[in-house]
Formats: sequence, C-alpha cells, structure tokens
Amino acid sequence: MKNHALLKFIARTAALTLVVCAASLAQAQTSDAKTQLAKRIIAAQDGAEMERMFEQLAGTAVEPVVQKWGERLTGLPANKQQAATDKLDAELKKYNTDLIKLISAQATKERASTLPAAYVSRFSEEELKQLAALMEAPVFKKYQTVAPELGNTFVKAIVDGSRSAVEARTKAFDTTAASIVGASPAPAK
Repeated sequence: MKNHALLKFIARTAALTLVVCAASLAQAQTSDAKTQLAKRIIAAQDGAEMERMFEQLAGTAVEPVVQKWGERLTGLPANKQQAATDKLDAELKKYNTDLIKLISAQATKERASTLPAAYVSRFSEEELKQLAALMEAPVFKKYQTVAPELGNTFVKAIVDGSRSAVEARTKAFDTTAASIVGASPAPAK
C-alpha cells in the first residue's frame, strides 16, 4: 500500500515537473521570438536619423567647450585671434568627430544589451510583429529618408513666422534688463 501511494506521489511530481518544464520552454521560445523581433525593430531604426542623434549628443558636449574657449579667445591680442580661432576650429572639428565615434560605439553596445529587453518587456509578441512589419516597410524607409527635410521645412516655417515677434520681445527684454542693471542695451546685431 505504501508503495502504491509513493508511486502516485512520484507520478504526480513527474507530471507537475513536465508541465512546469513545458511552460518554461514555451516561455523561452516566446521570449526568444520576441527578442528576435525586437532586434529586427532596432536594426530597422538605423539610418540618418540615428546619425543625427549622435551628432546632436556630441554637439551638446562640444557646446560648453566652444563657449569656454571662445571666451578665452577674446582675451588674446587682436593680431593673434584669427590664427588661434582657426587652430581651435580645426581641433574642435577633430574633437567633435571623435565624440561622434565614441557615442556611436556606445550606442551600438547599448542597443545590443539594453534595447531588446526594453522592447520585450513593453510589447506583446503580436505588437512586436506589427512594429517590425511597419519599420521594415519600404514606406517607412522612405519616411526615414525624407523626415529630416520635412522637419527642416517645418522648423524654417516656424522661425520665419515668429522672427519679428521674437525680435520685438528680445528688444523689449533688453530694454527692461538694461533698466534693471543700469546700463544701456547692447546695439542690435
């Protein structure tokens, strides 16, 4: 009798173990499929837009350096400023190029280690399939190509349409700031 109860227990444990293993295997296969879809989506995002992002990130790091050394140039004698400016410009171009390469390499590393898990955790497999199909579609590739031009057109329209109002507000601010500080406003450029 004890053997019969023991056999039943072993059989139930084995069955439960099989169910857990099957569920784990199904989960792993789904996770692998989702990870592969996430990688396709990430690959589809490569292109000019990604490169512009790297350039913008590098530009953000370069900006304070330009400001710091630009201020120091004004302290040089006038006859040395142009030569120093030219040399600094050449060095800044090298520095900026180096930063773009560095940021691009870090992005490649992060894309492989961070983004797939982020996509997998936020989207179902069906949603990932839809995203992959969208981003791999020829129309999306075309969109990626023309998006910068569309963005530039939009920004230019905003700037052109608001230029006179911005200039008027800047002039009013300069007048108010001059009265607060007790100085005359700087001449308009």
